[in-house]
Amino acid sequence: MKVVDMHCDTISKLLRAEDEGNIANLRDNDFDIDIKKMIKGDYLLQNFAMFVPYGGNPNPEKDCLRLIDKYYREIEANIDSIRPVFSYQDIEDNMNEGKMSAMLTLEEGGVVFNDLAMLRNYYRLGVRMITLTWNFPNGIGYPNFVPKDKADTSIDRYSMLRTVNETDGLTPFGIEYIKEMERLGIIIDVSHLGDKGFYDVFENTTKPFVASHSNARSVQGVARNLKDDMIRKLASRGGVMGINYCTDFIDDEGGSIEGIIKHIDHIVSIAGIDCIGLGSDFDGIKKRDELSDASKMNDLRVALAKHGYSGEDIDKIFYKNVLRVYKEVLR
Repeated sequence: MKVVDMHCDTISKLLRAEDEGNIANLRDNDFDIDIKKMIKGDYLLQNFAMFVPYGGNPNPEKDCLRLIDKYYREIEANIDSIRPVFSYQDIEDNMNEGKMSAMLTLEEGGVVFNDLAMLRNYYRLGVRMITLTWNFPNGIGYPNFVPKDKADTSIDRYSMLRTVNETDGLTPFGIEYIKEMERLGIIIDVSHLGDKGFYDVFENTTKPFVASHSNARSVQGVARNLKDDMIRKLASRGGVMGINYCTDFIDDEGGSIEGIIKHIDHIVSIAGIDCIGLGSDFDGIKKRDELSDASKMNDLRVALAKHGYSGEDIDKIFYKNVLRVYKEVLR
């Protein structure tokens, strides 16, 4: 079994621990992901998101660059086990040498401050996937739910998650941005992006794109999940969606492995097996009883097999579908 995971927030947790004077590293920690857990889970590649809260943040670019520095310091300290990738050939080279791969991604495309020169500089720093928005509007576009007014205590988080933003799409700069991403070879990630923004991406690009950590809205009706038409369009482009293990995005019963498989079953029924990948959101979600960390991935494989999925189908979900997209988009 091999695992490719399109999204985690581990670097943010490591940097936060460092800033607070606590000892934590990528080799061995109490978080969801570390080198030892990934080896046990038979990981091939992990995307590491540089998560930068944008709304009200006075220094998002500085925060992003500090995260990138932390990412490279941790990779350099563990170069015997995991190596950064900048091209698809790097992934193959690491596989041939028995090493895991790490991909640098951004979870907040607005850190370029409406300047494509900054986008190109992030590419030079090694960024190979960008989640266009997080939970706040930026110069690129709008998130997939209407952000809660902090002064309005009548709206709880659960209600907010179900308030779908269907009207606000990409800005004119956002259209330029995604076209430059395609030219450079940066994978476009539409998780967190509003519905109209999704269609703007679909209509203004030609290559596969991804929803790195999103599930099916028909199964769990929250804005962070994709509606069926979006899933079909993603699949028609050859794109992939990474199944998110966050309980809020799975069901209202605690987000079990069976709940995850309900999403997979639905996606297969409407769009086929080739558009499904994994996007755990590890270290960005609360601890789970099942699939509690990177070492437990075989539990999902066993459950899928019991549900009648073939070995080839499971391999597609676990790594082959995502690698196909990476091979087509990365340079």
